[in-house]
Amino acid sequence: MSAFYREKVLSVQHWTDTLFSFRATRDSGFRFQNGQFAMIGLEVEGRPLLRAYSMASANHEEELEFFSIKVQDGPLTSKLQKIREGDTILVGRKATGTLIADNLIPGRRLLLLSTGTGLAPFASLIKDPDVYDRYDTIVLVHGCRQVSELAYGEDLVAKLRDDELFGPLLSEKLLYYPTVTREPFRNRGRITDLITSNQLFTDLHQGPLDVETDRVMMCGSPAMLEDLKQLFETRGFKEGSGNAPGHFVIEKAFVER
Repeated sequence: MSAFYREKVLSVQHWTDTLFSFRATRDSGFRFQNGQFAMIGLEVEGRPLLRAYSMASANHEEELEFFSIKVQDGPLTSKLQKIREGDTILVGRKATGTLIADNLIPGRRLLLLSTGTGLAPFASLIKDPDVYDRYDTIVLVHGCRQVSELAYGEDLVAKLRDDELFGPLLSEKLLYYPTVTREPFRNRGRITDLITSNQLFTDLHQGPLDVETDRVMMCGSPAMLEDLKQLFETRGFKEGSGNAPGHFVIEKAFVER
């Protein structure tokens, strides 16, 4: 048996000159938990060229969705950005990853902190009814350099707010906070600074960070993850894993090439 599923590309959407998303068929045998990633890619000169990608689709959806950067000289993304409807992609049979609800100690408020395409696993998680059952409030933060880079996330949240099933859940529990660092926008600043200054919580009319009730998932650039890890650890938060649930979890599988 092959190590990969061969899936057909169903649609591709280019959001900016550096960001795109695509949907593909999903083999009925492919199982994953919301928030996990798999190795995906293309067959190039008869060999698989792969990178870790979080599923942006939820595990109850019949199709797979992925959110990707474009890097002109990137070994994979330079080619992946050119896929079209009907093309074939490879999807690894095994999904894995740390951004799953069971890796966190029970709490009341869940912070989903992302930069760039690090939003992808949270696109999956905010379509998971179980997450809404576990938490009173879910805060989805998406940091980008420019306003145009927020488009995928804004479209995702808008569609969910109109959804018959998820609309009521989002209106009751989800707080969405897009922020940029290099252009004028209603929310400005790096995620680390917004948490340190309490600006994030003030803007959302929420109470300050509390290790007793707050749980955190984060996915994004390595520098952002390191800064946030230090920030939370100095406040008494402990990192969780599949072996020992904690106050926060980090996904280190992040496509930069």
